[in-house]
Amino acid sequence: MKPFRRAWVVVLAACAAAGAGAQVGVPVPSLPLPPLPGVVNDTLRTAQSPLTGLRKLRVQELLRRDRATVEADPDGHPILRRQVGALSPTPEALDRARAAGFTILSERALEGLGLQVVVLEAPAGMSTRRALKRMRALDPEGQYDFHHLYLESGFAQESRAEAAPAVAPPLPAGPVRIGLIDSGVDGAHPALASIPIVRQGCDGRMFPAAHGTAVASLLAGDDGSFRGVQPRATVYAADVFCGHGGGSIALLAIALDWMARERVAVINISLVGARSVLLTGLVRAMTARGHLLVAAVGNDGPAAPPLYPAAYPEVIGVTGVDANDRVLPEACRGEQVDFAARGAGMRAAQPGGGYADMRGTSFATPIVAGLLAAALPEPDAARARQALEELAAGAVDLGRDGPDTTYGRGLVGGSFRPAGE
Repeated sequence: MKPFRRAWVVVLAACAAAGAGAQVGVPVPSLPLPPLPGVVNDTLRTAQSPLTGLRKLRVQELLRRDRATVEADPDGHPILRRQVGALSPTPEALDRARAAGFTILSERALEGLGLQVVVLEAPAGMSTRRALKRMRALDPEGQYDFHHLYLESGFAQESRAEAAPAVAPPLPAGPVRIGLIDSGVDGAHPALASIPIVRQGCDGRMFPAAHGTAVASLLAGDDGSFRGVQPRATVYAADVFCGHGGGSIALLAIALDWMARERVAVINISLVGARSVLLTGLVRAMTARGHLLVAAVGNDGPAAPPLYPAAYPEVIGVTGVDANDRVLPEACRGEQVDFAARGAGMRAAQPGGGYADMRGTSFATPIVAGLLAAALPEPDAARARQALEELAAGAVDLGRDGPDTTYGRGLVGGSFRPAGE
């Protein structure tokens, strides 16, 4: 998808199953993450931006408060303790795993992608790192990895009780369907009550959350005054958090498979985290089938390492700008940036009613996803490439001439602005 990037060698792999406890039988963290910007601490207030470093603080808090189930991988990303995932392992490999003391926690067929994910629990007393090394030694031809957790890429800055409308582009000629993989959505909010929401995940239970609700409203919300990018579009919402502190890669895999089976062409993923073998393969499988994955590049700062899934060359990475079309100082930079959109100075829906001021690359992402969804009603690889070129042709070039590592191919959705600005 990104012709100006070096191609990756893709290895399809692991990190299978679980995330939401009862859904697939694998334990996940249930404790809340630390407070939002403005109430965290003085160090965060005086940082380069309110969001720079916040994800790391949240990871640290998750590791501290849920150390029984969560630990860090060698790069500091959160993983589920003593769990190793595998993609389509052979029966012989599973027999060797059992003989070595591993337990199969769950197995899940990804029918839309023609794959299977299996999650293994290490024997008692074996560390997660040693467990991964052991499985790779037992099955050198297999595909295994840690079970990573992914976090949001933007936050509400301040609660507001009143609605704040946004001006959206004209409605497309036909119905629009948009995929959303995030935390839970409050479908009872006035901005979302009148739009069709098709839900997946959490065994049918609903866990409305601030992040998922905000992104959904920016995608398709409409309460008569507030309007998202594609008002009243059908949102296919997969909750991979289920009220917990992070979304597991296994539930992300299940959500992507659901989108593939439902033939949802454009999928918004405002989540960030580690590169993993499984995620690499899932991205390749989805884009080969003609889907467009649109993801936030993250808010760890301009010098931070790339975050995933946005940093995969096949994924459309989105950065955020402020009301003056300047890049957010906390936004990650690099070849992963494809487009820029408004990521601050606008409001979005919050659970229970009302609106909040939003900031972060999470909230720029639905602007790009919404525009692409109107141009790509069904998965189609050739049409997806065309939709991207059409979007780029209308983008406003910011920064240096041509594509760059700050604004990508330029600013899109320029008419999407809060009222009263």
